[in-house]
Amino acid sequence: MSQLVIRRLLIDLDAPFDRQWCAGNAFQTAFFNALSMSFPFGEQFFIDAVRGALPLLAPDAQQRWQAEVRGFIGQEATHRRIHALFNGQLERQGLEDSWTPRMKERMALLEGRDPRHALAITAATEHFTAIFADWLLRHPQTLEGVEPRLRTMWMWHAAEESEHKCTAFDLYRAVGGAEPWRRRWMRRVTLLFLTDLLRQTVANLRHEKQLWKRSTWRQAWQTLFSREGLLTSNVRAWRAYFRPTFHPSEQDGTLAQQWLADHRDSYTPVGAN
Repeated sequence: MSQLVIRRLLIDLDAPFDRQWCAGNAFQTAFFNALSMSFPFGEQFFIDAVRGALPLLAPDAQQRWQAEVRGFIGQEATHRRIHALFNGQLERQGLEDSWTPRMKERMALLEGRDPRHALAITAATEHFTAIFADWLLRHPQTLEGVEPRLRTMWMWHAAEESEHKCTAFDLYRAVGGAEPWRRRWMRRVTLLFLTDLLRQTVANLRHEKQLWKRSTWRQAWQTLFSREGLLTSNVRAWRAYFRPTFHPSEQDGTLAQQWLADHRDSYTPVGAN
């Protein structure tokens, strides 16, 4: 069981920020904005999936899981709230979230199905977020020049995603989730997540009139496909999920722990489990 601390982030998101807030990098701004648009609904889905699977455990096992589940839910609920505030600023800039309506339609298809399916989707998506979090923590220069409150928001979110990356996966195994379905849902999540992320990023760039600029395409290549790019440098980490012996703890969480230790002035712990 993990000891997950719920943290209240000490930043103000009521004040507007620049349209190209990611140090003038149009692609990275649109990309991060797209990710943020998916978080409020996505985080709530993860919360519901974990809650929905918990009753599948025997009563004594439920007791053992209660503390970690509370910590997981508390962290995800905080992420949901913070990104809802961030997204409110994006709405005022005129950006439209077309990702969330698609997610709502798809997830409605899970109603009445075995709750382990939602948990498998959660575990797969959490692996994606943990990969992204690890990449961002290894490449803090990605947010170089970004105003401190936004840099803090993204790095804090990355650190906590790394911190609770095992919860949904371990719970899926604890409730008897089937290995073939775990891998099958990862394939589906991969296709849908990357397609939705691309569509929303393109929509954001089009709205900002940045889509067809050469500089934008150079930024996209550098961010995603360069030697240390988000996609090219993480193929092995993605493929690892399909191994029968895989476990999320294989990903080193040292950088996340270090960031949280070095930035205690950025948050207030509101609960330790």
